[in-house]
Amino acid sequence: MCGFVGFASAKHNAEQAKQTIKQMADLIAHRGPDGEGFYVDEQVALGHRRLSIIDLEGGSQPMFNEDSSIVIVFNGEIYNFMELRAQLEAAGHTFATHSDTEVLIHGYEEWGSGLPAKLRGMFAFILWDKKNETLFGARDIFGIKPYYYYNEGGHFIFGSEIKGFLPHPGFKKELNEERLPEYLSIEYIPNEETMFKGVYKLPGAHMFTWKKGELKVERYYDIRYHVDESKSMEDWEKAITETFAESVKVHQIADVEVGCFLSSGVDSSFVVNEVAKGTPRVKSFSVGYEEEKYSELPYAQAFSKEIGVPSIANKVSADEFFEANKTIQWYLDEPMPNPSEVPLYFLTKNAARYVKVVLSGEGADELFGGYPLYCAAHHFEEYEHKTPRFVRKAAGAVAGALPDFKGRNFLMRGAKEPWQRCMRANYVFATPAERDKYLKKQYHKKTPEEFFKPYFDASAGLDEPTQLQWVDIHTWMLYDILLKADRMSMANSLELRVPFLDREMLELALSIPAQYRSSKTETKIALRRAALKQLPESVAKRKKLGFPVPLNDWLRQDKYYAMVREKFEGEVAEKFFNVPELLRLLDEHKSGKNGGMTQIWSFYSFILWYEQFFVLR
Repeated sequence: MCGFVGFASAKHNAEQAKQTIKQMADLIAHRGPDGEGFYVDEQVALGHRRLSIIDLEGGSQPMFNEDSSIVIVFNGEIYNFMELRAQLEAAGHTFATHSDTEVLIHGYEEWGSGLPAKLRGMFAFILWDKKNETLFGARDIFGIKPYYYYNEGGHFIFGSEIKGFLPHPGFKKELNEERLPEYLSIEYIPNEETMFKGVYKLPGAHMFTWKKGELKVERYYDIRYHVDESKSMEDWEKAITETFAESVKVHQIADVEVGCFLSSGVDSSFVVNEVAKGTPRVKSFSVGYEEEKYSELPYAQAFSKEIGVPSIANKVSADEFFEANKTIQWYLDEPMPNPSEVPLYFLTKNAARYVKVVLSGEGADELFGGYPLYCAAHHFEEYEHKTPRFVRKAAGAVAGALPDFKGRNFLMRGAKEPWQRCMRANYVFATPAERDKYLKKQYHKKTPEEFFKPYFDASAGLDEPTQLQWVDIHTWMLYDILLKADRMSMANSLELRVPFLDREMLELALSIPAQYRSSKTETKIALRRAALKQLPESVAKRKKLGFPVPLNDWLRQDKYYAMVREKFEGEVAEKFFNVPELLRLLDEHKSGKNGGMTQIWSFYSFILWYEQFFVLR
């Protein structure tokens, strides 16, 4: 587990490149405090920061093949590397280390661009093939590990974090201001763009080649449902239990101690329970607040006690919560106003005092149907099947004119296409009009829903709940859930592994019929049934809480209200936003007239982020 940076051009000064790549790597030192390494020639520069997990002595990077014609830097873990190593040795390759990194080098020699599709793990890597003057890189199928690139002015710059690009003289740091409306509505940009102009995310399940200035990006894996209707609920319970046990086992491969995160929910409890079978004294880590009604600690600690697992917990105060936000926005690279990133930051900080690796429960909701919006999708799907489109349109129009009608929202949304009623699109503001009154200028006319339409088009033909899952896997999970998990853990030099997001688990999830994933009233049906066989009923059936925070209450307290108001009256707010409207939003929240926590935090997070990247640096 590490981080890397690099750049390439037709020709550059190698001595200057050595200084630049060192400066770039220094900015991501938190991703790998155990060591650093560099490679520089007249076309390419690679920098690596290492967090030692496997082959502590022999796994240093950059790593070379036997004749040094191929060099690689790599971030992640390959869980089937021993199996692949055996295949490569049988084909005649010889190994100098016991690391999974070397498997990537010889795998490229043997399989070329077919390598990524063979990998089981979380990864981002780039290798320089000197003989063919080609850079080849890839990102894991889920996008667990980050990957960014910039290809402007003859400079190809790439790495684990955008901040690593800042020292490069060819990197032009500019705000991608046209995407500000999407950020405010959705909390992230739901495609390859970032909030830095010209900087792009390499999507999950994609690879690329760069040769003589030409960049080619390709998909190497498609996530497609292949539902098997022949199995019973009992069959699926058994399959989930067995596949998950095997996934947890391979995710524990390490030469250092592995711990677990534990909240009150079924996903993390399932992980901890499985790990505890083979490691009875595995350390579990939980986080909470002094305000007990928001804290998951009592649930987590009761469960850990029941299964005999040591529980290590910490609590976050309001002062700590607010003081950490500048640092957190710096580590995130792009503005993110999801309040759950703050307790996650403190959780990883505490865990890093004890272990180098933790297992966590991310991904179970997207793969196995865990969000309430999937339940809502069952209702809309039934409504569409029973009601002709023209009737739904008419009912929606009538409901729109009746503000006090109880079923107004359902009828209005039921008149739309699934992509138009995607709840992720207007996650922060109910409508673009509500959002735009806070913006100092008008941008484009595109609505947030239109950014999600390509994903709905790509998953056309699926039932609506399944379609929402597919869209979430490619947007919400990738650009929110996994991004904050990686950044908050790596900010504290901690490797976070996600055994639900495993290729074998994915293939299983893609074959489970929709009725065993969610219904009008239940989520994660098959997964919960499997968990019920091993966990207490109170845990297996517990509703999703999603890292609750007391922020709504704190923003009404004078001290924290004043902190936010100061930023709302500052230069950054004046540059981008309608300040009187911002202050009205803040004041109405404080007085209890309106609950504007989510909107307030979106503006505040952007301001803190902008200051970190465009004012202070």
